[in-house]
Amino acid sequence: MGVAVGVLGLGSGATTAQTRGAAATPPIENGPAADYPMVIGDPYVVDGITYTPVDTLNYDHVGYATLDESGASGVTGAHRILPLPSYVEVTALDTGRTILVRLERRGPMRGDRLIALSGAAMAQLGAGEGAAIRMRRVNPPEAHRAELRAGREAPPRMDTPGGLLEVLRRRLPEQGAAALGDPRQATISGTVPTPDAIATLDPNEQAAASPEMEDTEKGDPATIAKDEPARPELTMAVEGGPARAPVMVPISPDGNYVVQLGAFSVRANAEKMARQVQGSIVTSDRLAVVRVGPFASRGQAEQALAKLRGRGYKEALILSLE
Repeated sequence: MGVAVGVLGLGSGATTAQTRGAAATPPIENGPAADYPMVIGDPYVVDGITYTPVDTLNYDHVGYATLDESGASGVTGAHRILPLPSYVEVTALDTGRTILVRLERRGPMRGDRLIALSGAAMAQLGAGEGAAIRMRRVNPPEAHRAELRAGREAPPRMDTPGGLLEVLRRRLPEQGAAALGDPRQATISGTVPTPDAIATLDPNEQAAASPEMEDTEKGDPATIAKDEPARPELTMAVEGGPARAPVMVPISPDGNYVVQLGAFSVRANAEKMARQVQGSIVTSDRLAVVRVGPFASRGQAEQALAKLRGRGYKEALILSLE
């Protein structure tokens, strides 16, 4: 993935920004090449605060949205540090509605807002000025990227369940933004959250609030052959996992159904996910495959699948071991 380090301009209202250049040039074509090279840009100053653009894959914050006054079209947004273009999921914390947004500009130029959304993005989200939101960087399918590049809406994302919304709202600071998971990401808004805003959650809540592993690190669960080793290598959850499984669906050692969450070329990444869901790992070729189960019936597997997808593991699927 190519990354160009250049100098970027800022969105409207950047009267105090010490920076040079112009915003990312709109893509001439709508194919995958239109997303590359990504531009990072030099550090710049707004209202005495220095912002340093950076290419971080696990960016996941709660904060507040503002309307981008630049008149930008499409379902797009402005952000102060992520590469341009980037793709993020934005969730309204009052409704759970989640949309996919393409970041194309620098902004917002006020420290108490996490992202500036175009009018079309605000409308799709069903939110207004100052709406409380969650924003996390994602790697969406090319078909969804193409819709956004063409100025259209991407297909709706799965609504965030009420239980997770409660967790996210508790992480929301009174102003500025707070990082989910890693407090070292907490200063991007210019306002460091209070200790309560970045306090460690209990294991089950942390599993709910943790983002999915980056899509580019995983294999497609559907491509893992069904004739792979039928039983987990780890009969219990990966060592260090939560005391009780977040899924809370009984497992049966002799069951014939499992929920598969992802396949990883780096085993450490598989172990991290397995700890979050009290799962186990099997090996397929050179991939470490994360599963939950086995379950005695397909009905129990479907219950577990619904809970896992509700926690953000949208690529999870049921496999039969028979």
